[in-house]
Amino acid sequence: PYDLNPFNMNPLRDVVDDVIDFSKVDASGIKLYLSATNVQSGHVTVFSDGDISIDTVLASACLPQTFQAVEIDGEAYWDGGFMGNPSLFPLIYSGAPRDVLLVMLNPIRRDGIPKRAGEIQDRMNEISFNAALIGELRAIAFVQRLLDDGMLKEPMLKRYRRLNIHAIKGGQDLLEFSLRTKFDTSWDFLIKLRDIGRGAAEKWLAECGDFIGTNQTTLDLRQEFFEG
Repeated sequence: PYDLNPFNMNPLRDVVDDVIDFSKVDASGIKLYLSATNVQSGHVTVFSDGDISIDTVLASACLPQTFQAVEIDGEAYWDGGFMGNPSLFPLIYSGAPRDVLLVMLNPIRRDGIPKRAGEIQDRMNEISFNAALIGELRAIAFVQRLLDDGMLKEPMLKRYRRLNIHAIKGGQDLLEFSLRTKFDTSWDFLIKLRDIGRGAAEKWLAECGDFIGTNQTTLDLRQEFFEG
């Protein structure tokens, strides 16, 4: 992006600016968290409340192979997926509802060994972007086990709480699409993605919707992320 786009022209900035009124987002009262990766420190930064702006949105989606790093208050940021995809820890400490619904776009498992250059790069991206999420889910599973075994006593109980994790595994529905489709912006394809998403959501609601608010997790963290 620096060699081929030295003037840092970013059409995505114009699209976001046209579509989103950030003053209304800020006034809505909805708690919104966006994560970005600090390029120099390698740490995740979570933007929230009054920090949400066009720059933080672009920073949270800045793929370094495509865009120049987004600078905010003198710091350079890349896509938050490198360190938090998404970051779940704000939900633990912000008093958010105990039920957390993940919409997973990258498959955890993909059968077969990639051999073409594009396939190898695509699988590397899936693994690296899933790594941060898996790390946080393992930490949540560890805390759940401590709670279940009664190993956390006061005052630790005030700091840690159970999160009920649920997931729409959209990544499995997208396995058929090749790397090339990531750049497909045709209307027919976008409509197809929308329909797949709605189908996955309706299937999840039918199977798991009744468990929301019952203090029960519908995603087996140990089976999904510890075994195999």
